[in-house]
Amino acid sequence: MLDRLSPAAEDMAGAWISAFGAALQARSAPALSELFAEDCHWRNIFGLAWRFATVSGAAPLVAELLQRAAEAGASEFRIDAAALAPRKAVVAGREVIEAIFRFATADGPGIGSLRLLAAPNGLAKAWTISTTLDFDQICEARARQAAATSHARDFTAPDWAEQRKTSSAFTDREPDVLVVGGGHAGISAAVELKRIGLDTLVIDREARVGDNWRLRYRGLKLHNKTPVNHLRYLPFPVTFPDYIPKDQIANFLESYVDLMEVDFWTQTSFEGADYDDTTQRWTARLRRADGARVLRPKHIVLATSVSGTPNIPDIEGIGNFAGQVLHSSQFAAGQEYSGRSVVVFGTGTSAHDICQELHASGAAVTMVQRSPTMIVNVEPAQLYDRAYLGDGPPIEIRDILNSGTPLPVMKAAHKLITDEVKQLDAPLLAQLKAAGFRLEFGEDGTGWPLKFRTRGGGYYFNVGCSELIADGRIRLIQAADIAGVETGGLRLADGSALHAELFVLATGYKGPDHLVGQLFGAEVAARVGRVWGFNEETSELANMWRRTPQPGLWFTAGAFSQARIYSRFIALQIDAIEKGTLGKRVE
Repeated sequence: MLDRLSPAAEDMAGAWISAFGAALQARSAPALSELFAEDCHWRNIFGLAWRFATVSGAAPLVAELLQRAAEAGASEFRIDAAALAPRKAVVAGREVIEAIFRFATADGPGIGSLRLLAAPNGLAKAWTISTTLDFDQICEARARQAAATSHARDFTAPDWAEQRKTSSAFTDREPDVLVVGGGHAGISAAVELKRIGLDTLVIDREARVGDNWRLRYRGLKLHNKTPVNHLRYLPFPVTFPDYIPKDQIANFLESYVDLMEVDFWTQTSFEGADYDDTTQRWTARLRRADGARVLRPKHIVLATSVSGTPNIPDIEGIGNFAGQVLHSSQFAAGQEYSGRSVVVFGTGTSAHDICQELHASGAAVTMVQRSPTMIVNVEPAQLYDRAYLGDGPPIEIRDILNSGTPLPVMKAAHKLITDEVKQLDAPLLAQLKAAGFRLEFGEDGTGWPLKFRTRGGGYYFNVGCSELIADGRIRLIQAADIAGVETGGLRLADGSALHAELFVLATGYKGPDHLVGQLFGAEVAARVGRVWGFNEETSELANMWRRTPQPGLWFTAGAFSQARIYSRFIALQIDAIEKGTLGKRVE
């Protein structure tokens, strides 16, 4: 058994990477095949090709790897023990040796992660390998080349504040990139685009940076812990709580935009855009507080969230209801409903939080369950993110290890974690079942993270609402129990009436592809296809953080960690396109 930080682990990793580099240089498929387990996986995130895909199985992996490494001019493979000393770890129930390695390509320096299966007799075999271009090294090298050595100043020139005002106005130029949506995903993309040298403007329809968090329901907090959610370059202060409240997030994003010098227009609506194949620019129509504006960016990044457009279900007879109907995105606070009766449709996170806030404010609350939902107590929920919690390497290295986990391995790991979570939560789950709550735990029991990546919801991290449902303080009914909607509320199947003054539709949001047709037209929507959810061919999220079939159109969305990890790859690709080193063909 290897010690976690043992010389044997470093020796095995060093021997493997040496043999790997030699096999690639010799272009020897037999030698390369000897280095991989049969059930191996290679996740390439624009490392050995301008391609974002996972290849599984030794034979296809070796063939693809040989081709791509040759095309990229990959060489100089070496273990980076300074970044992470090769170590023993357990991933998806298997004991592995984890290591970080570096390499060189024609497009710049690369970095990757490696998980080896120890072999008692002979060379270890790779189970997973990942390859990416090293964005930080690329940007740092450019910054060194462009660094000014003179300290001379022109005291008649505009000062910093004046320069920032001029930069943000875009009166004398067109942006290279227009980012539509000023939440954490859009801001993260803009910061990376700016760092690599692309002139970028973020627009958002709200009045203030951070309002897409600030204006949401009063009790909203992040449901995973702060170490998972840091932004690049400026992590959250150590004084922040484990679970950050929405207003604190909003204020931090506002400060981040200022400190990172992001050009940002508030109170600006994106009304659509048309692409000119000849000029390779968009004509983007904007509506600002002071009137219309047209911009002609080369690229548009749609950052309107996985869940940007409220999903309003067709509830038969809802027009009969004389009370107020709000989508959860319109719900602000529960105090005004004290002593009143409210029905909340939905059983996801927003539905539970709103029910709990209404109950705490003295409302009589009924939750309507429309489909089975995963429930996990908030502390066990952190087990899915435990790679970021506790002592360990810097977050930059954790991100490389995390992003180096291919989908099949992630599924296996999450299934084990979900089994563990269900055991920890067994008493609560039994109480919920007894109360009539219908439970499920994701595809093949893989838990909430993959539910988020496929449908953007369908789960709740319990912070107390489940106990209120289990003991009947929040009433639970099933959608099938509703016979119809009446003026004063609901008529139930048993003939009884359920009085209500407010319906809250916590019924989720439509995916990002819903907006494509509205904003860019049916032809572009058909060309792009599905956005979010897994692409079966690549085992990656469809059309996210990569070139789409529509030139100049990009998508970003997801959790803080996803925005932090993948935004840099949008910047790398757009930079390569502008420099002519990346073809227009979508791989």
